[in-house]
Amino acid sequence: MKAAVYYETGAPDVFRYEDVPDPAPFPGSVVIDVEAISIEGGDTLNRLGGEMATTPHIVGYQAAGTIREVGDGVTDREIGQRVVGTMLWGSHAERFVVPAATTWVLPDGADVVTCACVPVAFGTADDCLFEFGHLQPGETVLIQAGAGGVGLAAIQLAKRAGATVLATASSDERLERLREFGLDHGINYAQPGWVDEVRTHTDGRGVDLAVDSVGGKVLQGSIACLASRGRAITVGRAGRDPQPLDVSVLSAGNQSLTGVFLGAEIGTERARTMIARLVDDVVAGRLRVLVDRTYPLAEAAAAHAFLESRQAVGRVVLLP
Repeated sequence: MKAAVYYETGAPDVFRYEDVPDPAPFPGSVVIDVEAISIEGGDTLNRLGGEMATTPHIVGYQAAGTIREVGDGVTDREIGQRVVGTMLWGSHAERFVVPAATTWVLPDGADVVTCACVPVAFGTADDCLFEFGHLQPGETVLIQAGAGGVGLAAIQLAKRAGATVLATASSDERLERLREFGLDHGINYAQPGWVDEVRTHTDGRGVDLAVDSVGGKVLQGSIACLASRGRAITVGRAGRDPQPLDVSVLSAGNQSLTGVFLGAEIGTERARTMIARLVDDVVAGRLRVLVDRTYPLAEAAAAHAFLESRQAVGRVVLLP
């Protein structure tokens, strides 16, 4: 099969488009003929400097396609089913082996490109807002990096839950495109004073919940945006401006900070049921996936570079 591989971590140009052996199913897994690959934020970070489980390494958490092989012990999946699946690595290829427990069957007629983008982004957003963020109707939420996959999902889910939604992005043009998804107030965090702007939109009170996927200096700002008893969620990091965080600042406002990683629980019945519901919502049109652009798998380097440029609004997808 063909795959986008690399022999060392680094900038997007480490990718090579090469022939590699087909993956073999392990007990409890399925092999998918890949039709669409959603590039996740973690994929770019892993390529930049993460662990290489294999050499050459095939990066990638998530892809959708048709099951071609079923491993020993799998009784609830069969050859020919279309699924979206997640794994620690391996999606940037024509074939992808994943645990059957982290696949979701796609309804007949479902758009495979759209569904390829659902589990990690929407599942993460749902966990941040509700399982760990305890968002309630009438509360105010700040979503950092609102134009990304998790951000767009969180905007829609929070608005649907009856919250007032503030979100940040790196330009006014990107923010404007988020309004149709439920954004109430957009904040350009490339401009100074964005923390003050958040407080202005909340009449000085601050937000009840902040969902931060950026980390570093931005996470400090997210905490500064919290209301009394506000909750902050840190979910991954975009790799910019890393710095220590003084958590003692939380005490004065009886505030909290929680770290969230969907991967730690994605195989649980709770998470599997939650993601299945989100896939159904997207297929039915109750939630939307916005695909900014697609690239051939052979152009994985260009796709990663575009995602890292912070120009995308929504998802970037590879097509084998």
